[in-house]
This record gives sequence, structure tokens and C-alpha cells, in this order.
Amino acid sequence: MNTAVQPGTPSGSVPRRKLIEVSLPLEDINDASAHEKSVPRKGHPATMHLWWAPRPLASIRAVLFAQLVDDPSSRPDLFPTEEEQKAERERLHWIIRRIVQWENTNNERVYREARDAILKYTDGNPPAILDPFSGGGTIPVEAQRLGLEARGSDLNPVPSLKTRALIEIPPKFAGQAPVFPGAADTQVTEWSRATGLAEDVRRYGMWMRDQAKQRIGHHYPDAQVAVLGRDGEPTGKYTQAPVIAWLWARTVICPNPACGIRMPLVRSWWLSKKKGKEAYVTHRIVADTTSPGGRRVEFAIGHDAQLAPGKDTEGTVERKGATCIACHSGVEFKYIREEGRAKRVREQLMAVIAEGNRRRIYLKPNSDHISSADLPRPDSVPLGSLPDATLGFRVQAYGMTDYIDLFTNRQLTALVTFSDLVAEARELALRDALAAGRPRGESLARGGMGAEAYADAVATYLSMAISKLADWSSSICSWINGVEKVRNTFPRHAIAMTWDFIEVNVLSNAVGNFGNHVDWVSSGLASVPADQFPGFSHQADAASRDYSGLLVCTDPPYYDNIGYSDLSDFFYVWLRRSLRGIHPDLFGTMLVPKKEELVANPYRHGGRAKAEKFFEDGFERVFTHTRQSASPEYPITVFYAFKQSELEKEGIASTGWSTLLEGMIRAGWTITATWPVRSERSGRMISVGTNALASSIVLALRPRKETASATDRTGFLSALHAELEEALPRIREGAIAPADLRQTILGPGMGVFSRFSRVLEDDGSTMSVKTALALINQTFDALQNEHDAELDADTRFCLDWFRSYGWDTRPYGDAESLAVPLGLSVDGIARGGTLTSGAGKVALIKPQDLDPRWDPAHDDRLSLWEVTCHLARAYATDGREEAARLMAEVKGKVDLDEVNRLATRLYELMESQDASTASLFNGLGGAWADVSATSTTIRPAAVAEMLFGEEI
Repeated sequence: MNTAVQPGTPSGSVPRRKLIEVSLPLEDINDASAHEKSVPRKGHPATMHLWWAPRPLASIRAVLFAQLVDDPSSRPDLFPTEEEQKAERERLHWIIRRIVQWENTNNERVYREARDAILKYTDGNPPAILDPFSGGGTIPVEAQRLGLEARGSDLNPVPSLKTRALIEIPPKFAGQAPVFPGAADTQVTEWSRATGLAEDVRRYGMWMRDQAKQRIGHHYPDAQVAVLGRDGEPTGKYTQAPVIAWLWARTVICPNPACGIRMPLVRSWWLSKKKGKEAYVTHRIVADTTSPGGRRVEFAIGHDAQLAPGKDTEGTVERKGATCIACHSGVEFKYIREEGRAKRVREQLMAVIAEGNRRRIYLKPNSDHISSADLPRPDSVPLGSLPDATLGFRVQAYGMTDYIDLFTNRQLTALVTFSDLVAEARELALRDALAAGRPRGESLARGGMGAEAYADAVATYLSMAISKLADWSSSICSWINGVEKVRNTFPRHAIAMTWDFIEVNVLSNAVGNFGNHVDWVSSGLASVPADQFPGFSHQADAASRDYSGLLVCTDPPYYDNIGYSDLSDFFYVWLRRSLRGIHPDLFGTMLVPKKEELVANPYRHGGRAKAEKFFEDGFERVFTHTRQSASPEYPITVFYAFKQSELEKEGIASTGWSTLLEGMIRAGWTITATWPVRSERSGRMISVGTNALASSIVLALRPRKETASATDRTGFLSALHAELEEALPRIREGAIAPADLRQTILGPGMGVFSRFSRVLEDDGSTMSVKTALALINQTFDALQNEHDAELDADTRFCLDWFRSYGWDTRPYGDAESLAVPLGLSVDGIARGGTLTSGAGKVALIKPQDLDPRWDPAHDDRLSLWEVTCHLARAYATDGREEAARLMAEVKGKVDLDEVNRLATRLYELMESQDASTASLFNGLGGAWADVSATSTTIRPAAVAEMLFGEEI
């Protein structure tokens, strides 16, 4: 089916299919991907610096490994029999199951086994891996972890820097002790990977924090907290408590001429909704001749849950506009926007949030805290204007026209101070590196590895910490009153307007402070695989860069899901301020490049239709260019992110999906595999609603032969039927949930369609991808129906009954009319345990209602339906061990491959009628490989009784 020429084999010989083109333990990969989101994130490469929509490391590792190792069926020289091939395939699956586990991220023994397998199947010479849309750098860093030469490039300098910080800089200083005075005098005996550099980043970061406290610490005063007596009453004494954050409200002058007060714009008055710790902002109107309208709003703190804001009084801003709390006049957003553009929006302090004894302390504002924030804008702020209009931006309409408008003056002062300290920390690191005996050498930009380059590296990571600080220290940040924590600027890929905003204390020890960000960057650096495998990152356009000798694995942008370039300018302006001299190739322009960015931005390309055309043409251009120098020995892999609105409307045959496939095929590629990747769930598919399409798909692509011939619809359908029938059993060898099978089967189906130069319809026109997708689904259904005729009679009766009546109770005659043509009696089927019959009424028994005491050893009328339902019930109720025990009992009495197939069939039948029951079969199908493997370790009870006596 594939066209690759293999290493060491003459041209024209049968190519080796890779594991990713045949079988994956998909359910294990998806489970590990979901689990990865629940583990502590510190040390995860994605947390070193924000980049949007990162792929789970688990799925990346699995894809890279399976992209390189051969499927055993393509190596009859090593595995001549089907049994040997199956055993080797299971061994490769077992390696994948281990490397995808988060807990094994830096387990050298586990990764040595994976690297050995890669070397074995690449003749000791694996290709270098390239991600031309490197984004957050996770694909290159995981390639490096697997022992591969890793390369990443991106048009955008921000992800290019992050990828450089993950794969290129750490290997230069791997195994070296820290140079900060006293840092190496610890119990650490071996500074493996880049842990020495990471320790220096942490030490110099703490030095910067201490220096910043000396310079701007007076702008961050502690709070004065009343000391309470044993009776809970104030004692008249006060103690100091560190401030975590300040809560501000934006304000405008009320447009009502009879009022004219400076009215607060507040989303919610609540500070804490935790039971027993309720806190909220209260307000009153007081006379003040110096304020607009002769009055002002004064804030205080309330704790009485009985007096707390109700649902109708959550704040002053709602979807249609705002309400003045003094005169209760409605105020349209149009007016607020006009005030914003006229630079007449102000801020008023509502509350001070301090750290107490295992709880937050909420205090009303006082003059010290108000005046401490009253600073002029610093002189040397970075320049850069927000786009007039772009994806996900909402703030320009309110007068925020430059990136610095997103910050208060105190926030700008802090960011400028830390940014200036980077240069000082670099000089300190250079002096200490020279004192530690490092040769001076060249700078990082010139490829150096001595003291100059080391100081540049320290400065790079410290600047990334400042960039992270900006995300948590803007006037777009907000307070999450349900958990009493801060929401950063980018909880999603947008810059949305916030009315009441939070300003964190960057010098505190609480969330969002500078030291915390240094620690996250340092921890991420310490975990990257920097020991021995080189990495290279640079800024480049995917449509024009060189691909010679490189194997692509990539996660490209998708239509208008994320406006990367405009969003990343938020970080770029701060990174450029610190790193322009250290990374001149990345920070030579005022803002990041945008014209050629492969995003369907309707604001940039004259409307949605033109933007989508720009994206589709650019996508095809990239893959045409990639095809020109693609290696025939390996498939490339592409993570494809679905557009969720299309999925909900059109399903798997969505317009965007089929359009992108058309582009890949026109670019000269054959699609050989599609694997649905999930990461948004808790546990196995048994706990997830049915018919939930994956959020993305991994495609494997091979160069199509230049001599590929055309075919007609009949030829396509004939080849499709034969090859899907061959592919299904191997796909099922992996852990594939039935919900994922229909998406997975598109791979071999599209492999048939795309290997032809074109498929002709009866009228001579070329068949579209959308039509091919529909025919693949129809062929899959036909194969399922063909297998129905091979099933035992009881199972066929149950299938016919469910298709006709589902779980409904029906008259006896209805059952008899289905049973007689199959040579069955209704009473006999009922004795088989799948049917209830009595008082002239008949109904199928749901799997969850079957007798849990069922003993297959004493059941003289086993059917595939009964066994499948009992296994699904046992797995859902009692887990893998019990399902494996039952599987061991029925082994040899029914065909277990047919049971697996029937589980998929029942899921397909029930998903639209009975989601909860369908999920039982989905869970069993997804766990089939695990249950089957466990069953081989269990001695059936009947055998044990025969060998050892009844007591066993």
C-alpha cells in the first residue's frame, strides 16, 4: 500500500510499513495524555513559557516512536510467522505504554529500551526530526528525549526562542555544575542534564528578586491587620501581613447629568464564596467636594453571608452594559468605549488581599495602599501597538491601543526594573563563570559554549521568567472568588476586557510573584533531556525552509483557532527589551512577523472567505514544498486540530477536514493512517459520553508515487473493501475504543483513495475527499454487517431484536417471528440468559442488569452476545481483573476476536439510542488489550478444579 523505499533494499522492493501505519495502543496513549493534565505541572516543558494549545507529551512520544519503528508484518525476515509478528507488535506497544506515562518522563531505563528499538529499526541511523511549526517546542524536545537529533523552526520568534531554550541551549551545558557562589556546595553529587544551569537560573533569579525589593519594595507595602482577642473582638493592636494582591475597579463618570459620580465597573463584588470564609466588597456613597458630582464611592469588606450580594446584584456590569450604583441609571457600553478612547477611564482600589494563617485576609483600602500605586509611567517602556482589530482581542475599543496600556504604572515599573536587572545578572553570571574556571569563549549567538555563552543562557531563562510574570501581572488579570486565586492574562487565547482586575504583589511569596516564575522556568529546564542529543532551533517560514534529510512531525496552525502573532506580541515586547543583544536573529524587528503567518485572520485578509482561502493555499504550499525533499523511507506525521464548531455541525466529514485532506493529496501525499487523539477526559472512555469526536487527529503521510495510476469508483470500492478487511484486525490489536474506531479506519481508507492519482466518478469527474470519506464509512458499515451473518443464531436474534425494538418489552409473537427463521425457540433463547420471557411479554436484558454470579463454566448455551454483555458489565462494575477472569473462563468456548468485534458493533448500534449502555461496550473495547493480557495470567476455575480439587 505504501511507496517508501527502505534502507538497504533495492528500488522497487516492498517497503516497510511503520508501526504508526498499522497499530497503536491508542487508548493507553489517550489515557496518559489525559492524566498528564492532572499531574503537577512544574517541570513540564510547556510551563517554561506560555504557548497556546500544546499537545500532550504522551501523544508526541508515542507518535514519534511509532513513526520510526517498523511494523513486524513488514519484517518477515525477522518475524516469519503471524504469531511472532503479533508478539513483537505487542512488545512495541508495551514500550509505548511505558514511555507515555508521565512518571517515566526521565526514567533512563525505559527510554533506553525505546532508543534501542528505534536504532534497531532504523539500521542504527535514525533521521533528524523537524517540526516546522515548532510552537511551544514540545515535539522537538520529545524527539530529543527519544535519542534523536531534534530541529524546530517557526516564523514567530517567541516560539523559536522557547524551542531554542528547550533543545539547543541545554545540551551545551549539560553535566556542568552551577557557578553561583556556593550553589555547587550541596549534597548533589552529579549535575545531570542541565540541572546545574537550572540551579544557576534559580539563584540569579533570587538575586534579581532581592535587588528589586531594594529598589521598588516600598511600592509594595504590607497590610495592617487588626489582632483579635479570644472573644473574636479587636484588641486595638495591629500586626503586619504580606499583601498578595490588590483588587481594582475601572471607573467612568456617570453620564446622568444629575449624578456625575465616578462609577465603578465591577463584574462581581464577591471576594470569596468558600463556605465559612465568605467575603465580599461593600460600598456606600459619601460626600466629597473634590470628587466628580460632589460624591464618591467608598469601599469596605463584608463577611455576613446573610447580607452577601445576590444573584441579581453580583456587580455593576452585565452583558448589555453597566449600572451606576449611585443613581441606578443604565449605561451603555458605547459610552464606556467612548470614555476609554478619550483616556478618561480610571481605576479605584476596592480591596487589599493579604496572607493570613492558612486563609486570605480581605481589607478595605487605605491611603497607604492607594498612594503606593500612584506612580508615573516609567520612561523606558517597550514600544508596540495593538492591532486595530484581530482574532480574540476586545480591548482596543476601550482605548487600549499599545501593549503597555494593558498594565498599571506600578506593574510597568516592576517589569522594567526586572528587565533592567537581567543585564546586571548576566554580568554577574559571566564574572562567576570565569571565576569557576570556564573559558570566556564566544557569545551564544556565535555558537559559543564558554563563560560568555553561559551568561547569555542564564539571561535567556531569566527573561523568560519576566515574560511569564507579564502574563500574571497585567490589568487583564482577574480574581477567581470560588478558589481565591488569580486568573492570568491568558486563560484562553484572547485578550478580553476585564472590569475589576487583580494586581499581584510581584515581590511576595504568593501566586504570580517573580520568584515563583523563576522557579517554574528553572524546574522546566532541569527536566529537559539535555544529556547527549543535539538540538537546533531558528526562525523560518515553513513554506520556504529547507527540508532535506529531515523527517517531519508537526502540529500546524488550524484556520482561525488562534491568532498567534498578535497574541505573542504581548510577550515579544518584553523579551526583546532584555534579549535583543543576546538573540539578534530573533529580536531584530519591533513586533513579530505577521504577513505570512499561516492563520485565517479575516481582519488581515479582507474577510472570512479570503482568509480561509489564504490559509488553505498556504497549507497546501507548505506540504507541496515538504513533499519535494521528503524521505521515502518514513512517513511524516501531522497533528490536525479540528475546528470544534465544524465538528458539532458536520461531524467527521467536516468541510475544513476534507478541504485540508484535499490539499495534502494535491500536494503529492498519500494518507496512510489517522489516529484520533484525546486529552479532555477523566479515565477511560467508559466514563465519557458516546459519540464524542476526538479534538485532534494524527495523520501519517507518505509521498505518492510519481507513476500512480487513476482508477474508477468500482476499482476504488473493491480495493477499499479488501484493505479495510485486512486492516481491521491489526487495528484492533491495539487498545482502540469503539468510539475511536470509525475515525481510525479513515487512515487505511484514505490510504487507498490517496494512493491513486485520482478516482473517477461515472461521469468522468474526479471524486472528492468528502465523497471518499462517506464511502469509507459505508464500507466499514458493510463489513460490520457481513460479519453478522457469521455469528451464532442467538446473537443474530439479539441483534435483530435490538435493531427493531431496542430494550422495549414486546409481545411474545414479535419474538417468535424473529426466532423461527433462525431455527430458534423463544424459550430456548431465554434459557440462554439474554432474554426475559413471561406473561406473553419479551424483552432483552441490559448488560448492567445481568446476573453478576454468572458462571460460564456451567452455562450450556453460550452466545457471543451473552459473553460480550457479561464482559462489558464486569469491566464497568468490577474492573479489569474480573473481566479478565471471565475472559479466561470463556477462552476456547467462543472466538474472543469475534467478541471484541461485537463490542464495537454493539457500541455503534446503541450510541444514538442508549448512551450509558453504549459506553459499557466502548469501555470494554478500549480496554481489550489490557483485559486480554491479564486473562493469560489467570488459570480458569474449571481447570484449577480438575487439577487441584474442588477446594481450589
